[in-house]
Amino acid sequence: MDSKRKKDYPPEEEDEDNRVVSSFPDEILERVLVFVKSHKDRSSVSLVCKDWYSAERWSRTHVFIGNCYSVSPEILIRRFLNIKSVTIKGKPRFSDFSLVPLDWGASIHSWLLVFASAYPSLEELKLKRMTVSDESLEFLAQSFLHFKALSLQVCDGFSTHGLAAIATHCKNLTELDIQENAIDDAEGRWLSCFPESFTSLELLNFASLQSEVNFDALEALVVRCKALRVLKVNRGVTLEQLQRLLARASRLTELGTGSFSQELAPQRCEELAIAFSNCKKLYTLSGLWDVSSLHLPALYPACTSLTYLNLSEACVQSTELSKLLPNCPNLRRLWVLDSIEDEGLEVVGSSCPLLEELRVFPVELDPFDMEHVGVTEKGLIAVSCGCSNLHYVLFFCRQMTNAAVATVVQNCPGLTHFRLCIMTPHEPEYLTGEPMDEAFGSVVKTCTKLQRLSISGLLTDLTFEYIGKYAKNLETLSVAFAGSSDLGMKCVLEGCPKLRKLEIRDCPFGNEALLSGFEKCESMRSLWMSACKVTMNGCRLLAGKMPRLNVEVIKHDESDELQAEKVYVYRSVAGPRTDAPSFVLTL
Repeated sequence: MDSKRKKDYPPEEEDEDNRVVSSFPDEILERVLVFVKSHKDRSSVSLVCKDWYSAERWSRTHVFIGNCYSVSPEILIRRFLNIKSVTIKGKPRFSDFSLVPLDWGASIHSWLLVFASAYPSLEELKLKRMTVSDESLEFLAQSFLHFKALSLQVCDGFSTHGLAAIATHCKNLTELDIQENAIDDAEGRWLSCFPESFTSLELLNFASLQSEVNFDALEALVVRCKALRVLKVNRGVTLEQLQRLLARASRLTELGTGSFSQELAPQRCEELAIAFSNCKKLYTLSGLWDVSSLHLPALYPACTSLTYLNLSEACVQSTELSKLLPNCPNLRRLWVLDSIEDEGLEVVGSSCPLLEELRVFPVELDPFDMEHVGVTEKGLIAVSCGCSNLHYVLFFCRQMTNAAVATVVQNCPGLTHFRLCIMTPHEPEYLTGEPMDEAFGSVVKTCTKLQRLSISGLLTDLTFEYIGKYAKNLETLSVAFAGSSDLGMKCVLEGCPKLRKLEIRDCPFGNEALLSGFEKCESMRSLWMSACKVTMNGCRLLAGKMPRLNVEVIKHDESDELQAEKVYVYRSVAGPRTDAPSFVLTL
């Protein structure tokens, strides 16, 4: 170890009896820490003693930042010296529902400016809900010579011109993952910006882009990149073009198809089936826009090895699903639309015994179209009967019962994520008209490993009493249109020791609830409250009691001056942020 690093290590400490505490040699400790990958585990390691803190500081190469305002880039680079991979999350999750203005903040640019001098060997950057400009992407592409992997998920502010800069300058790029972004989709020519000598790409995902694709450039890129394992294209890629890509990339393990809107002659269908059959290692399949019963047989040859099937863009019916799923015996993850109805979920229960994750999304129809039934408690029970390994459920529906949820969790007690979204606010159990309290009481009583919970329907404070009493491993709770009084929120804050994120909207919780858990807020990553009964005075009191918390209020021109319409509370070692727009008040 060089002298500079050795000086950075503090001397060994003494315990309560004045005995020197022995430690591993520095070199051995750092070699051991290389195998500790979890950011939570590494954070725990750094708290053992000063020697371990310093060794962890030197050896860490990846950092995860769950809130971009919880720390500043300057503080980060003082703590960690050899970072090569950074993951940063920005805006609150409720920004997905247009509750956070677009110009709220969370820009990546100031971070990149600091990283350029402190981490010139940065190789990987993963961003979620951040604002990313074309200028930032151009700076990234030209400032980090060894840069390899970029992931942008639910980000905004950039266009395909920024992607063109990445393609042009990142000579060692292995991953380009663009997911669900609000992107200015100017053109598809950015794919032609990869140099003809470029061959390193292993993952390419541009499924969320809307523009037409320069297919010749895409095909040439796929041919050159022999290590390409993940390819997810947008709906601008036709079936004929998809067949050509598969013929050149049979080594793929993950595939996102283009559109299936074209009519194919029988011979073309056979050729497409042959192309899929050559993909022997495919375990993830997504895309499938406009797929129909005429196209599905072409997919069957590739289904045997699938562990993840994403049909959230494919409005398939139960009859089509009943033919597809029996060909997927190894399925672990399934995303579908509620167009499959309960009959389709019965097929899931009978065909997917290894299933661990199920997400059922609503078809994008008129929300007041009551003729569309979608899925109900009957289908969810059917899945739970046949899929006892379920640990993740996201389920959008119009009706549910307490007894049905109790049956589901009895069949699947290992659930760690249960997100039930009854789409009509304050909807009671449809058979009895009673609140849905006992449903979620069953969940938290039975599923002792529960980490994430989303609740909906007609709920009283009793639901929150159950959560506070039984959900001891809960980390994230999302609440909408629920509760009777401040008592509900108080029960959660006082009873859930591992709670990290609390998201609340349109609930009757006010100042008393907010202030009752002020000490708990300091151990949480964030608290979001919108359309509740919190006042500006209550927010000021919280800020005064807990100076290490940032208490922000989003105000609109038409907002009541006394009410705090949208409140975002989070812990930060960096103090109040300096880039807050005029409509964000930091207390």
